[in-house]
Amino acid sequence: MSSPNILLAAGEPSGDLHGAAVAAALKRRWPDARLYGLGGPRMAAEGVELLADPRRLAVMGFVEVVARLPFFLRLLRRVGEEMLERRTDLVLPIDYPGFNLRLSRMAREAGVPVLYYIAPQVWAWHRSRVQQLAEFTDRLAVILPFEEALFREAGADARFVGHPLLDSPAPATSREDLCRQANLRPDRPILALFPGSRAQEVTRHLPVFLETARRVRARRPGLQPVIAASEMIPRRTYEGLPFPRLTDSRALLRHAHAALVKSGTATLEAALAGTPMVIAYRTHPLTYWLARRLVRVPSIGLVNLVAGERIACEFVQGAATPAALTDALVPLLDPDAAERREALIALRRVRASLMAPGDGTCGAAERVAALAAELLAGAG
Repeated sequence: MSSPNILLAAGEPSGDLHGAAVAAALKRRWPDARLYGLGGPRMAAEGVELLADPRRLAVMGFVEVVARLPFFLRLLRRVGEEMLERRTDLVLPIDYPGFNLRLSRMAREAGVPVLYYIAPQVWAWHRSRVQQLAEFTDRLAVILPFEEALFREAGADARFVGHPLLDSPAPATSREDLCRQANLRPDRPILALFPGSRAQEVTRHLPVFLETARRVRARRPGLQPVIAASEMIPRRTYEGLPFPRLTDSRALLRHAHAALVKSGTATLEAALAGTPMVIAYRTHPLTYWLARRLVRVPSIGLVNLVAGERIACEFVQGAATPAALTDALVPLLDPDAAERREALIALRRVRASLMAPGDGTCGAAERVAALAAELLAGAG
């Protein structure tokens, strides 16, 4: 098949990033491929025709999603109609479970092959959906090492493709350049603050993160807090803040001595950068009440789940106070502290575990494109 029609669907900034890499890999394999669907500016730059404004897609939390349910139902109906009208050859959902599980089912019922990339973490909060993923997909490309066996046990054709964050080249920004951009002193330590990539996350986390940074700086004079700002969030959200902000989050993590991170993919980004971290998360009270009854994992931090042990301190909801976060962060900024040494060793183990078996000549996106070729060849 020389020019397949492929529907890609991502709904968050991280999905847009990884979807863009897959789109580029698909174009290298099929230069005339027609790519369309849901995503963000990075996927659009790689030639994906977008069907919706990406800023309307990034919503999380039970309560928050319910409020937007009519929009998502209309969007799902439209995407399904496009899938049929364009005679789509392959559907490639990327994470984003609430929407993409329904899209996968629609595709299977229409006889369109489904290659799901970045399996949603249904093993954490909705075990019944593990079986749904097995039923609604032809291939499941997973990026966490323990997921392959878990999904295979449910009957899915799961393949561990390695974590896509490993494929990104090291940030080219030097410490001197980064400090110049943020008006920092290169000879002083940096504390990175990652309040989130969605507006609702930043609103909930930023006040606590800012107060924590003030307290840590009082105990570690000379410390320079820096806020990781998401390009998907309006600039006004960050106006009037007491600390500088940077959009190059990977460069910030590379040169930071420690980080305060909202739970999620950013914890793995910090791990790959070798940056010791403390994890925090706050959400709507009703969402938290429901999550406590549904979530069945020992940790909220991906880095801890991959490690199989608590290598970074976690603070959730009411426990995420400036006092508690400060006490956990201060030892990580001390080069002689045992807590920092142990964290650095554990982070190196996590990095090694995220590498897929093989000779290392291709990354996750290329492996996903190879799986797509298998499915298209079978369908042909």
